[in-house]
Amino acid sequence: MGAVWSDENRFRQWLEVELAASETLAELGVVPREDARLLRQHAGFSVPRIFEIEAETRHDVIAFTTAVAEAMAAAGHPEASRWFHYGMTSNDVVDTAQALQLRQAAKIVLEGVAKLREVLKRRAFEFKDAVQIGRTHGIHAEPITFGLKLAIWYEEAGRNQKRIEAAADDLLVGKISGAVGTFAHIGPDVEEKICARLGLRPAPVASQVIQRDRHAYFVASLASLTAGLEKIALEVRHLQRTEVREASEYFAKGQKGSSAMPHKKNPIVSEQICGLARVVRANVQAAFEDIALWHERDISHSSVERVILPDSTILADYLLDKTTSLVDRMFVYPERMRRNVDLTKGLVFSGQLLLDLASAGMLREDAYRVVQAHAMHAWDTEGDFRAAIEADPEIGKLVSREKLQETFSLERQLKHVGAIFERVFGRG
Repeated sequence: MGAVWSDENRFRQWLEVELAASETLAELGVVPREDARLLRQHAGFSVPRIFEIEAETRHDVIAFTTAVAEAMAAAGHPEASRWFHYGMTSNDVVDTAQALQLRQAAKIVLEGVAKLREVLKRRAFEFKDAVQIGRTHGIHAEPITFGLKLAIWYEEAGRNQKRIEAAADDLLVGKISGAVGTFAHIGPDVEEKICARLGLRPAPVASQVIQRDRHAYFVASLASLTAGLEKIALEVRHLQRTEVREASEYFAKGQKGSSAMPHKKNPIVSEQICGLARVVRANVQAAFEDIALWHERDISHSSVERVILPDSTILADYLLDKTTSLVDRMFVYPERMRRNVDLTKGLVFSGQLLLDLASAGMLREDAYRVVQAHAMHAWDTEGDFRAAIEADPEIGKLVSREKLQETFSLERQLKHVGAIFERVFGRG
Protein backbone atom coordinates (compact mmCIF):
# COMPACT_ATOMS: atom_id res chain seq x y z
CA MET A 1 0.00 0.00 0.00
CA GLY A 2 2.88 2.36 0.72
CA ALA A 3 3.98 2.06 -2.92
CA VAL A 4 0.58 3.34 -4.09
CA TRP A 5 1.23 6.63 -2.30
CA SER A 6 4.91 6.93 -3.16
CA ASP A 7 6.05 10.01 -5.06
CA GLU A 8 7.16 7.75 -7.89
CA ASN A 9 3.68 6.27 -8.32
CA ARG A 10 1.93 9.62 -7.92
CA PHE A 11 3.93 11.14 -10.76
CA ARG A 12 3.59 7.92 -12.76
CA GLN A 13 -0.20 8.29 -12.62
CA TRP A 14 0.07 11.96 -13.55
CA LEU A 15 2.10 10.92 -16.58
CA GLU A 16 -0.48 8.30 -17.53
CA VAL A 17 -3.25 10.91 -17.50
CA GLU A 18 -1.16 13.31 -19.59
CA LEU A 19 -0.30 10.62 -22.14
CA ALA A 20 -3.92 9.45 -22.36
CA ALA A 21 -4.91 13.04 -23.12
CA SER A 22 -2.20 13.45 -25.78
CA GLU A 23 -3.11 10.18 -27.47
CA THR A 24 -6.81 10.96 -27.46
CA LEU A 25 -6.19 14.42 -28.90
CA ALA A 26 -3.99 12.80 -31.54
CA GLU A 27 -6.80 10.45 -32.56
CA LEU A 28 -9.02 13.51 -32.95
CA GLY A 29 -6.44 15.34 -35.09
CA VAL A 30 -5.57 18.03 -32.55
CA VAL A 31 -2.13 16.69 -31.67
CA PRO A 32 0.22 15.27 -34.34
CA ARG A 33 0.16 11.48 -34.09
CA GLU A 34 3.92 11.23 -34.30
CA ASP A 35 4.37 13.62 -31.38
CA ALA A 36 1.89 11.64 -29.29
CA ARG A 37 3.85 8.49 -30.14
CA LEU A 38 7.12 10.16 -29.16
CA LEU A 39 5.61 11.32 -25.87
CA ARG A 40 4.49 7.78 -25.07
CA GLN A 41 7.94 6.44 -25.97
CA HIS A 42 10.18 9.03 -24.31
CA ALA A 43 8.23 11.03 -21.71
CA GLY A 44 9.69 10.43 -18.29
CA PHE A 45 10.72 12.14 -15.09
CA SER A 46 13.10 12.05 -12.18
CA VAL A 47 11.49 12.54 -8.78
CA PRO A 48 14.52 14.40 -7.36
CA ARG A 49 14.51 16.68 -10.41
CA ILE A 50 10.80 17.45 -9.97
CA PHE A 51 11.42 18.45 -6.37
CA GLU A 52 14.42 20.52 -7.39
CA ILE A 53 12.30 22.48 -9.87
CA GLU A 54 9.41 22.75 -7.41
CA ALA A 55 11.71 24.35 -4.85
CA GLU A 56 12.03 27.24 -7.29
CA THR A 57 8.59 27.34 -8.95
CA ARG A 58 6.59 26.49 -5.81
CA HIS A 59 4.15 24.64 -8.11
CA ASP A 60 4.20 20.84 -8.26
CA VAL A 61 2.48 20.36 -11.63
CA ILE A 62 4.65 22.95 -13.37
CA ALA A 63 7.69 21.25 -11.88
CA PHE A 64 6.40 17.95 -13.24
CA THR A 65 5.72 19.21 -16.77
CA THR A 66 9.10 20.96 -16.84
CA ALA A 67 10.87 17.77 -15.81
CA VAL A 68 9.06 15.84 -18.54
CA ALA A 69 9.99 18.52 -21.12
CA GLU A 70 13.61 18.14 -20.08
CA ALA A 71 13.38 14.38 -20.53
CA MET A 72 11.94 14.86 -24.03
CA ALA A 73 14.76 17.26 -24.89
CA ALA A 74 17.33 14.81 -23.58
CA ALA A 75 15.77 12.14 -25.80
CA GLY A 76 16.20 14.45 -28.81
CA HIS A 77 12.51 15.33 -29.27
CA PRO A 78 11.96 18.68 -27.55
CA GLU A 79 9.34 19.77 -30.10
CA ALA A 80 6.94 17.01 -29.02
CA SER A 81 6.75 18.37 -25.47
CA ARG A 82 4.71 21.37 -26.67
CA TRP A 83 1.72 19.03 -26.83
CA PHE A 84 2.24 17.76 -23.30
CA HIS A 85 -0.44 19.14 -20.89
CA TYR A 86 -2.14 20.72 -23.88
CA GLY A 87 -5.44 22.38 -23.02
CA MET A 88 -5.37 21.07 -19.45
CA THR A 89 -5.28 22.63 -16.01
CA SER A 90 -3.38 21.22 -13.05
CA ASN A 91 -6.34 19.57 -11.39
CA ASP A 92 -7.39 17.87 -14.59
CA VAL A 93 -4.23 15.86 -14.03
CA VAL A 94 -4.07 15.73 -10.23
CA ASP A 95 -7.68 14.78 -9.52
CA THR A 96 -7.92 12.28 -12.37
CA ALA A 97 -4.62 10.66 -11.41
CA GLN A 98 -5.70 10.53 -7.77
CA ALA A 99 -8.71 8.48 -8.87
CA LEU A 100 -6.26 5.99 -10.37
CA GLN A 101 -4.30 5.84 -7.11
CA LEU A 102 -7.46 5.38 -5.09
CA ARG A 103 -8.50 2.55 -7.40
CA GLN A 104 -5.17 0.84 -6.66
CA ALA A 105 -5.57 1.45 -2.92
CA ALA A 106 -9.16 0.19 -2.81
CA LYS A 107 -8.16 -3.00 -4.61
CA ILE A 108 -5.58 -3.77 -1.91
CA VAL A 109 -8.04 -3.02 0.90
CA LEU A 110 -10.73 -5.21 -0.65
CA GLU A 111 -8.27 -8.07 -1.05
CA GLY A 112 -7.52 -7.71 2.65
CA VAL A 113 -11.21 -7.82 3.57
CA ALA A 114 -11.64 -10.99 1.51
CA LYS A 115 -8.74 -12.67 3.36
CA LEU A 116 -10.18 -11.66 6.72
CA ARG A 117 -13.56 -13.10 5.83
CA GLU A 118 -11.98 -16.40 4.79
CA VAL A 119 -10.33 -16.72 8.20
CA LEU A 120 -13.47 -15.65 10.06
CA LYS A 121 -15.54 -18.22 8.19
CA ARG A 122 -13.10 -21.03 8.87
CA ARG A 123 -12.89 -20.28 12.56
CA ALA A 124 -16.65 -19.77 12.81
CA PHE A 125 -17.25 -23.33 11.65
CA GLU A 126 -14.41 -24.53 13.88
CA PHE A 127 -16.25 -23.19 16.93
CA LYS A 128 -19.82 -23.41 15.67
CA ASP A 129 -20.82 -25.59 18.62
CA ALA A 130 -18.40 -24.23 21.25
CA VAL A 131 -20.84 -23.15 23.95
CA GLN A 132 -20.10 -19.75 25.44
CA ILE A 133 -22.01 -17.43 27.72
CA GLY A 134 -23.47 -14.41 26.00
CA ARG A 135 -22.96 -11.16 27.85
CA THR A 136 -25.02 -8.01 27.83
CA HIS A 137 -23.76 -4.97 29.75
CA GLY A 138 -20.78 -7.24 30.51
CA ILE A 139 -23.04 -9.49 32.62
CA HIS A 140 -23.91 -13.12 31.90
CA ALA A 141 -27.07 -13.24 29.79
CA GLU A 142 -27.92 -16.46 27.91
CA PRO A 143 -25.80 -19.11 26.16
CA ILE A 144 -24.43 -18.58 22.66
CA THR A 145 -21.63 -20.29 20.77
CA PHE A 146 -18.28 -18.76 19.95
CA GLY A 147 -18.96 -19.61 16.33
CA LEU A 148 -21.93 -17.25 16.34
CA LYS A 149 -19.70 -14.42 17.51
CA LEU A 150 -17.34 -15.11 14.62
CA ALA A 151 -20.29 -15.30 12.21
CA ILE A 152 -21.35 -11.81 13.32
CA TRP A 153 -17.87 -10.49 12.56
CA TYR A 154 -17.88 -12.25 9.18
CA GLU A 155 -21.23 -10.76 8.23
CA GLU A 156 -20.23 -7.27 9.32
CA ALA A 157 -16.99 -7.49 7.35
CA GLY A 158 -19.11 -8.39 4.32
CA ARG A 159 -21.22 -5.27 4.75
CA ASN A 160 -18.09 -3.15 5.04
CA GLN A 161 -16.75 -4.83 1.92
CA LYS A 162 -19.84 -3.69 0.02
CA ARG A 163 -19.55 -0.17 1.43
CA ILE A 164 -15.93 0.12 0.30
CA GLU A 165 -16.79 -1.31 -3.13
CA ALA A 166 -19.55 1.29 -3.53
CA ALA A 167 -17.39 4.15 -2.26
CA ALA A 168 -14.47 3.10 -4.45
CA ASP A 169 -16.75 2.91 -7.48
CA ASP A 170 -18.02 6.40 -6.67
CA LEU A 171 -14.42 7.62 -6.91
CA LEU A 172 -13.80 6.15 -10.37
CA VAL A 173 -14.32 9.48 -12.09
CA GLY A 174 -11.98 11.86 -13.85
CA LYS A 175 -12.32 15.44 -15.00
CA ILE A 176 -10.65 17.13 -17.96
CA SER A 177 -12.97 20.13 -17.95
CA GLY A 178 -10.52 22.94 -17.34
CA ALA A 179 -9.92 25.67 -14.80
CA VAL A 180 -13.55 26.12 -13.71
CA GLY A 181 -15.20 23.06 -15.24
CA THR A 182 -16.56 24.77 -18.37
CA PHE A 183 -14.59 22.80 -21.01
CA ALA A 184 -13.16 26.07 -22.39
CA HIS A 185 -10.28 24.28 -24.13
CA ILE A 186 -11.21 20.59 -24.33
CA GLY A 187 -14.79 19.49 -24.98
CA PRO A 188 -16.93 17.04 -23.00
CA ASP A 189 -16.69 14.45 -25.77
CA VAL A 190 -12.90 14.52 -25.53
CA GLU A 191 -13.05 14.21 -21.74
CA GLU A 192 -15.22 11.11 -22.11
CA LYS A 193 -12.65 9.51 -24.43
CA ILE A 194 -9.70 10.36 -22.17
CA CYS A 195 -11.47 8.98 -19.11
CA ALA A 196 -12.50 5.82 -20.97
CA ARG A 197 -8.88 5.31 -21.93
CA LEU A 198 -8.01 5.38 -18.23
CA GLY A 199 -10.90 3.12 -17.18
CA LEU A 200 -12.76 5.98 -15.54
CA ARG A 201 -16.09 7.73 -15.95
CA PRO A 202 -16.20 11.50 -16.47
CA ALA A 203 -17.62 13.46 -13.58
CA PRO A 204 -21.00 14.69 -14.85
CA VAL A 205 -20.15 18.19 -13.65
CA ALA A 206 -17.12 19.60 -11.90
CA SER A 207 -15.60 22.92 -10.87
CA GLN A 208 -11.82 22.99 -11.00
CA VAL A 209 -11.95 19.85 -8.87
CA ILE A 210 -13.89 16.64 -8.52
CA GLN A 211 -16.29 17.26 -5.65
CA ARG A 212 -15.01 16.02 -2.30
CA ASP A 213 -18.16 14.33 -1.02
CA ARG A 214 -16.90 11.32 -2.99
CA HIS A 215 -13.64 11.23 -1.05
CA ALA A 216 -15.39 11.77 2.28
CA TYR A 217 -17.66 8.79 1.56
CA PHE A 218 -14.62 6.63 0.86
CA VAL A 219 -12.78 7.63 4.04
CA ALA A 220 -15.98 7.06 6.02
CA SER A 221 -16.23 3.55 4.58
CA LEU A 222 -12.66 2.88 5.72
CA ALA A 223 -13.58 4.17 9.17
CA SER A 224 -16.54 1.80 9.28
CA LEU A 225 -14.27 -1.08 8.29
CA THR A 226 -11.61 -0.30 10.88
CA ALA A 227 -14.27 0.22 13.57
CA GLY A 228 -15.36 -3.34 12.80
CA LEU A 229 -11.77 -4.51 13.21
CA GLU A 230 -11.62 -2.68 16.52
CA LYS A 231 -14.81 -4.48 17.54
CA ILE A 232 -13.07 -7.84 17.00
CA ALA A 233 -9.92 -6.73 18.83
CA LEU A 234 -11.87 -5.29 21.75
CA GLU A 235 -13.70 -8.59 22.21
CA VAL A 236 -10.42 -10.49 22.26
CA ARG A 237 -9.11 -8.07 24.87
CA HIS A 238 -12.13 -8.75 27.06
CA LEU A 239 -11.99 -12.50 26.58
CA GLN A 240 -8.28 -12.53 27.45
CA ARG A 241 -8.86 -10.95 30.87
CA THR A 242 -7.65 -13.15 33.71
CA GLU A 243 -11.16 -13.52 35.12
CA VAL A 244 -12.54 -14.67 31.75
CA ARG A 245 -9.73 -16.43 29.83
CA GLU A 246 -11.97 -17.75 27.06
CA ALA A 247 -9.70 -16.65 24.20
CA SER A 248 -6.38 -14.89 23.82
CA GLU A 249 -3.90 -13.59 21.32
CA TYR A 250 -1.18 -15.88 20.08
CA PHE A 251 1.79 -15.68 22.45
CA ALA A 252 5.05 -16.88 20.95
CA LYS A 253 7.76 -18.84 22.71
CA GLY A 254 10.23 -16.34 24.08
CA GLN A 255 7.75 -13.45 23.93
CA LYS A 256 7.66 -11.17 26.97
CA GLY A 257 4.63 -9.39 28.35
CA SER A 258 6.09 -7.08 30.96
CA SER A 259 9.52 -5.86 32.04
CA ALA A 260 8.48 -6.14 35.69
CA MET A 261 5.96 -9.02 35.80
CA PRO A 262 7.13 -12.24 34.13
CA HIS A 263 3.67 -13.81 34.29
CA LYS A 264 2.05 -11.24 31.98
CA LYS A 265 0.48 -12.09 28.64
CA ASN A 266 -0.88 -8.80 27.34
CA PRO A 267 -3.19 -8.34 24.32
CA ILE A 268 -0.84 -5.89 22.66
CA VAL A 269 -1.91 -6.53 19.06
CA SER A 270 -5.57 -6.05 19.94
CA GLU A 271 -4.78 -2.85 21.79
CA GLN A 272 -2.81 -1.61 18.79
CA ILE A 273 -5.76 -2.31 16.50
CA CYS A 274 -8.12 -0.45 18.85
CA GLY A 275 -5.78 2.52 19.04
CA LEU A 276 -5.05 2.92 15.34
CA ALA A 277 -8.72 2.56 14.37
CA ARG A 278 -9.23 5.86 16.18
CA VAL A 279 -6.86 7.57 13.77
CA VAL A 280 -8.92 6.47 10.76
CA ARG A 281 -12.12 7.70 12.42
CA ALA A 282 -10.48 11.03 13.18
CA ASN A 283 -9.61 11.39 9.49
CA VAL A 284 -13.30 11.25 8.62
CA GLN A 285 -13.87 14.66 10.15
CA ALA A 286 -11.10 16.16 8.03
CA ALA A 287 -12.52 14.45 4.93
CA PHE A 288 -15.96 15.93 5.50
CA GLU A 289 -14.49 19.37 6.13
CA ASP A 290 -12.83 19.13 2.71
CA ILE A 291 -16.23 19.17 0.99
CA ALA A 292 -16.81 22.91 1.40
CA LEU A 293 -14.31 24.92 -0.67
CA TRP A 294 -14.30 28.56 -1.74
CA HIS A 295 -16.25 29.05 -4.97
CA GLU A 296 -14.85 26.84 -7.76
CA ARG A 297 -11.87 25.70 -5.72
CA ASP A 298 -9.27 26.55 -3.13
CA ILE A 299 -6.39 24.34 -2.00
CA SER A 300 -7.37 23.84 1.65
CA HIS A 301 -8.38 20.26 0.83
CA SER A 302 -5.26 19.15 -1.04
CA SER A 303 -2.85 19.43 1.89
CA VAL A 304 -5.31 17.49 4.04
CA GLU A 305 -5.69 14.73 1.45
CA ARG A 306 -1.94 14.28 1.20
CA VAL A 307 -2.16 13.10 4.81
CA ILE A 308 -5.55 11.45 5.26
CA LEU A 309 -5.82 9.43 2.03
CA PRO A 310 -2.43 7.67 2.35
CA ASP A 311 -2.78 7.35 6.13
CA SER A 312 -6.33 5.99 6.04
CA THR A 313 -5.69 3.42 3.32
CA ILE A 314 -2.31 2.37 4.74
CA LEU A 315 -3.84 1.98 8.19
CA ALA A 316 -6.83 0.06 6.82
CA ASP A 317 -4.47 -2.32 5.03
CA TYR A 318 -2.24 -2.68 8.10
CA LEU A 319 -5.16 -3.24 10.49
CA LEU A 320 -6.71 -5.81 8.17
CA ASP A 321 -3.44 -7.73 8.16
CA LYS A 322 -3.15 -7.50 11.95
CA THR A 323 -6.76 -8.53 12.55
CA THR A 324 -6.59 -11.42 10.11
CA SER A 325 -3.48 -12.73 11.86
CA LEU A 326 -5.11 -12.15 15.26
CA VAL A 327 -8.16 -14.25 14.38
CA ASP A 328 -6.16 -16.89 12.51
CA ARG A 329 -3.75 -17.58 15.40
CA MET A 330 -6.05 -16.79 18.31
CA PHE A 331 -6.07 -19.31 21.15
CA VAL A 332 -9.62 -20.40 22.05
CA TYR A 333 -10.50 -22.28 25.23
CA PRO A 334 -13.88 -24.07 24.90
CA GLU A 335 -13.51 -25.84 28.25
CA ARG A 336 -13.07 -22.51 30.01
CA MET A 337 -16.08 -21.17 28.13
CA ARG A 338 -18.16 -24.06 29.39
CA ARG A 339 -16.99 -23.52 32.95
CA ASN A 340 -18.03 -19.89 32.71
CA VAL A 341 -21.46 -20.93 31.41
CA ASP A 342 -21.86 -23.07 34.53
CA LEU A 343 -20.36 -20.46 36.84
CA THR A 344 -23.74 -19.19 38.10
CA LYS A 345 -25.20 -22.71 38.45
CA GLY A 346 -28.11 -22.41 36.08
CA LEU A 347 -28.87 -18.73 36.61
CA VAL A 348 -28.61 -17.99 32.90
CA PHE A 349 -31.72 -20.12 32.24
CA SER A 350 -33.97 -17.77 34.23
CA GLY A 351 -35.58 -16.42 31.05
CA GLN A 352 -36.51 -19.91 29.87
CA LEU A 353 -37.89 -20.76 33.31
CA LEU A 354 -40.03 -17.63 33.24
CA LEU A 355 -41.54 -18.72 29.92
CA ASP A 356 -42.07 -22.30 31.04
CA LEU A 357 -43.90 -21.19 34.20
CA ALA A 358 -46.13 -18.87 32.20
CA SER A 359 -46.80 -21.67 29.70
CA ALA A 360 -47.73 -23.97 32.62
CA GLY A 361 -50.40 -21.56 33.83
CA MET A 362 -48.72 -19.08 36.21
CA LEU A 363 -49.40 -15.42 35.58
CA ARG A 364 -46.33 -13.79 34.05
CA GLU A 365 -46.05 -11.21 36.82
CA ASP A 366 -46.15 -13.96 39.45
CA ALA A 367 -43.68 -16.06 37.50
CA TYR A 368 -41.27 -13.13 37.23
CA ARG A 369 -41.56 -12.50 40.99
CA VAL A 370 -40.84 -16.14 41.86
CA VAL A 371 -37.93 -16.53 39.44
CA GLN A 372 -36.35 -13.18 40.32
CA ALA A 373 -36.50 -13.94 44.04
CA HIS A 374 -34.53 -17.14 43.49
CA ALA A 375 -32.18 -15.37 41.06
CA MET A 376 -31.36 -12.51 43.43
CA HIS A 377 -30.73 -14.95 46.28
CA ALA A 378 -28.40 -16.94 44.05
CA TRP A 379 -26.56 -13.75 43.10
CA ASP A 380 -26.17 -12.65 46.70
CA THR A 381 -25.15 -16.01 48.13
CA GLU A 382 -23.44 -17.57 45.10
CA GLY A 383 -25.95 -20.35 45.58
CA ASP A 384 -27.16 -23.07 43.25
CA PHE A 385 -30.02 -21.53 41.29
CA ARG A 386 -31.07 -24.75 39.61
CA ALA A 387 -31.12 -26.72 42.86
CA ALA A 388 -33.25 -24.02 44.48
CA ILE A 389 -35.72 -24.12 41.60
CA GLU A 390 -35.98 -27.91 41.72
CA ALA A 391 -36.68 -27.73 45.48
CA ASP A 392 -39.36 -25.03 45.22
CA PRO A 393 -42.80 -26.69 45.80
CA GLU A 394 -44.69 -23.84 44.10
CA ILE A 395 -42.73 -24.43 40.90
CA GLY A 396 -42.90 -28.20 41.29
CA LYS A 397 -46.70 -28.11 41.21
CA LEU A 398 -46.58 -26.70 37.68
CA VAL A 399 -43.36 -27.97 36.12
CA SER A 400 -42.21 -31.58 36.47
CA ARG A 401 -38.60 -32.66 36.99
CA GLU A 402 -38.55 -33.89 33.41
CA LYS A 403 -39.78 -30.51 32.16
CA LEU A 404 -37.14 -28.72 34.25
CA GLN A 405 -34.50 -30.83 32.52
CA GLU A 406 -35.68 -29.22 29.31
CA THR A 407 -35.76 -25.78 30.93
CA PHE A 408 -32.07 -26.01 31.76
CA SER A 409 -31.11 -27.58 28.43
CA LEU A 410 -28.31 -26.01 26.39
CA GLU A 411 -29.46 -27.92 23.33
CA ARG A 412 -32.86 -26.24 23.54
CA GLN A 413 -31.26 -22.80 23.85
CA LEU A 414 -28.97 -23.36 20.88
CA LYS A 415 -31.17 -25.41 18.57
CA HIS A 416 -31.22 -22.71 15.87
CA VAL A 417 -27.46 -22.20 15.56
CA GLY A 418 -27.42 -24.27 12.36
CA ALA A 419 -30.19 -22.17 10.85
CA ILE A 420 -28.29 -18.97 11.66
CA PHE A 421 -25.17 -20.37 10.01
CA GLU A 422 -27.20 -21.16 6.89
CA ARG A 423 -28.45 -17.58 6.80
CA VAL A 424 -24.91 -16.24 7.03
CA PHE A 425 -22.88 -18.74 5.02
CA GLY A 426 -25.53 -20.45 2.89
CA ARG A 427 -26.33 -24.13 2.71
CA GLY A 428 -23.53 -26.67 2.45
